Amino acid sequence: MNIGLIKEIKIKENRVGLTPEGVAQLTAKGHQVAVEQGAGLGSGYADEAYRQAGAKIVTTAEAWNNDLVIKVKEPIAPEYVYLKQQIVFTYFHLAGVPWALTEALLQGGTSAVAYETLVDSNGRLPLLAPMSAVAGNMAVQMGCYYLATSNGGKGIMLGSVLGKRYGKVLIIGDGVVGTHAARTAFGLGSKVVVAGLFPENGARLRQEISEDIEFFISEPAAIAEHLLDTDLLIGAVLVHGARASHLVTEAMVKTMQPGSVLVDVSIDQGGCIETAKATSHDAPVYEKHGVIHYCVSNMPGAYPRTSTLALTDATLPYVLKLADKGLTALTEDSGFGKALNTYQGYITCKPVAESYEVLDKFKAFPEGFAE
Repeated sequence: MNIGLIKEIKIKENRVGLTPEGVAQLTAKGHQVAVEQGAGLGSGYADEAYRQAGAKIVTTAEAWNNDLVIKVKEPIAPEYVYLKQQIVFTYFHLAGVPWALTEALLQGGTSAVAYETLVDSNGRLPLLAPMSAVAGNMAVQMGCYYLATSNGGKGIMLGSVLGKRYGKVLIIGDGVVGTHAARTAFGLGSKVVVAGLFPENGARLRQEISEDIEFFISEPAAIAEHLLDTDLLIGAVLVHGARASHLVTEAMVKTMQPGSVLVDVSIDQGGCIETAKATSHDAPVYEKHGVIHYCVSNMPGAYPRTSTLALTDATLPYVLKLADKGLTALTEDSGFGKALNTYQGYITCKPVAESYEVLDKFKAFPEGFAE
């Protein structure tokens, strides 16, 4: 198969969809790989490394003009012109981004295969997990930074001083993001409180991290009470394929102490905090109701080398399947099939169609499937 590897153009997005080692595995199987010039530079991979892996270095248009296109982030407006009847394998988060992207995919007849909706045999999201882990760790780091008085915060350090814990971190969500955030925050020495849906997840967190992790069932009154003395709030809610729900209302944010910080990791799916709006690495924060909001929609892009390595480890087995079999690979694996979000002008992920209230554009895959 002819495969294109794209250079990301989202603000300060330095990740790349494949390492040279990943490309070498594809070319060793006879696939032709075209790498856009400079695609890997932000992650520390020179064009020459891809050449040595058997790839050809090409222009933007040439990289997009392939049967299978590999990216990291969703296409943005300048890239819509390249969306044709190819397979694009990347993070899309269609329910949380403007309708214009979905419209462009439908008009182009693009097969949008989304990392974030692919499910493994255990019901987990294996391609979302590595970046969720990075974002969970990073959420605490960003919270620490902006809590400093010199950065506009209230001056509370998340950490242990002579054996006493300082700073309260409230995490809404107990999945991969929440678990990594809890581990990082507790390791620093702060007090950690997690809101989740299932008591067994609280037991797991206490077993994996510490018995001192506090866990409560996520419901509005309990969240509101905890927010009164929370220093760092982390939104870590995920609804598979759909827009995140606002579990923290604007009224709740207003009750937080001035100089507190919130990080909404769910922002790429619309955000789980009502006052959150997407920001970029160029302008990562804003203040509302006295609370510093960090809502960067591509957080792991700040650590591109680690993120690229972790992402390629997870995605490469599926890239190889797509390269070998095309979309037939999705019909042979129902979990892989759930990754398909658009196909031949239809939305094939029902939560996306529901988010935009366009169920007339929904068609279940592989209904009417043809290579």
